[in-house]
Amino acid sequence: MTISFGESLLIILIIAVITFALRAAPFILFSRTGETPKVVTYLGNTLPPAVMGMLIIYCLRNTTVLNAPFGIPELIAVGMVAGLHLWRKNNLLSILGGTVLYMVLIQFVFV
Repeated sequence: MTISFGESLLIILIIAVITFALRAAPFILFSRTGETPKVVTYLGNTLPPAVMGMLIIYCLRNTTVLNAPFGIPELIAVGMVAGLHLWRKNNLLSILGGTVLYMVLIQFVFV
């Protein structure tokens, strides 16, 4: 199905308006009271660790510990991510360092 230039432009315009409205909504909703609702504060404190936990589970879900290499590359990479984060407190460095180490391990060491 091919869409015309006008339809494409309309789709982009609708997406842009919705995106702007979603970004502006917190400022509009909370500007009168000046105080953040307790549920938003709770979610802001609770969701980041929960999301990180889910990402860890998602990344390690297919790790085989009964067959070679027995999950050793994953364990080393997770240790690297944890160590880098404890050392430098930099999320990007931790994720990038762990990813690079894992790729090196599975491509060159645990072949």
